[in-house]
Amino acid sequence: MKLLVQSETGLLEAVIVHTPGREVSLVNPELREQLLFDDIIFEADARQEHLDMIEIFRTVLPNRDYVIEICDLALETLAQKEARTFFIDELIPSLPGSNIRLLRQQLLELNAASLLDFIVTGTTSELPHVSLDPAPNLLFTRDLAAVVNDGIILSRAAKPARVREFLLMETITRFHPLFHSLRDNIVHIGRQDSVEGGDILVASSEVVLIGMSERTTFSGLITITDQLLQHGVSHVIAVDIPKQRSSMHLDTIFTFASPTECVVFPPAISDRSDNVSVFSRVDDSIVVERKKTLKSTLEELLNRSLTFINCGGDNLTNQFREQWTDGANVVALAPGVIVGYDRNTNTFEALARHGYKVMNQQEFIKQWRDKPFQPLQNEKIAVTFQGNELCRGRGGARCMTMPVIRRLDTI
Repeated sequence: MKLLVQSETGLLEAVIVHTPGREVSLVNPELREQLLFDDIIFEADARQEHLDMIEIFRTVLPNRDYVIEICDLALETLAQKEARTFFIDELIPSLPGSNIRLLRQQLLELNAASLLDFIVTGTTSELPHVSLDPAPNLLFTRDLAAVVNDGIILSRAAKPARVREFLLMETITRFHPLFHSLRDNIVHIGRQDSVEGGDILVASSEVVLIGMSERTTFSGLITITDQLLQHGVSHVIAVDIPKQRSSMHLDTIFTFASPTECVVFPPAISDRSDNVSVFSRVDDSIVVERKKTLKSTLEELLNRSLTFINCGGDNLTNQFREQWTDGANVVALAPGVIVGYDRNTNTFEALARHGYKVMNQQEFIKQWRDKPFQPLQNEKIAVTFQGNELCRGRGGARCMTMPVIRRLDTI
């Protein structure tokens, strides 16, 4: 399988997800902020909502098996002694406040399933007197890495609560055969820096956006930019966004719905200016140019007009409410075919005004279950699914998906 992503909206052919499990039920309300959750999640409903979402993906993908659970990859990876040793030896210095160093040998002796249970839930029956906090954010696989063209950016967590997830993804990338085609083109981040995948959007094979958010440091952005510009990307657009919980990543306020349309949170995107810089490689040097707005910058570099569709519609209160519940965080299944939470009704009404046919998950699956997914030319579809529990974790459909193969857009 050759992994390749050259846009945000090309037909999705393979994606990595994590259906929530026991780890979300282990979130103590007193620790929820430390674990980066705004509320506690009811596991059974969250799990069903997630399964409903991935059934939408399976309806579209040419191969249903290419909706890949990250824990399946992890089990296959950790079955290798070398991979287990790498993970444990990297984990120990990543948790300096714990006494886990004393448990190195015991951890090495765990089988793959027990070690994975320890990584995800913080506990394992094999080590009954040892516990860490759970890792409920594994749900948001988008943050762990980003496939860009035929390479991969390995993210580095901004918060200690997510260290194990990011290290698990690095271990999978290094040792699992799925990532063999990318292994010579891995972008690493320095240990003192942080970059998370929710801040990385692939506008085209030549243009990549990176948000300067509360989770992505400037030096981390520069490290990525330098390596991308050496490996085929012509321009990196740095977008300065508010450093706050509600807009923790660029994709919480801006996503692509089609090659020519984006869903945006106006107060943080359309209403801002002078917050964009473009890094370009000219000969052997990197040139930085300040730009006025994100829209005009994208139109210039992509050489096409873009329409920005407001998350929450035109009412300011609705915009804030629906950005809070991930109205701007949609994921494209194909050009002009997107998925998002049904609770963001004003966002879907705005999409309908721009020519999108709004369908719930049952209607969409019924239409395409028994035939290849081939929408009519210029047909645009917005698919809704219930996410009343999932959205308590503050992430939408894009946050919960890591595309690893997309077919090229045709514009």
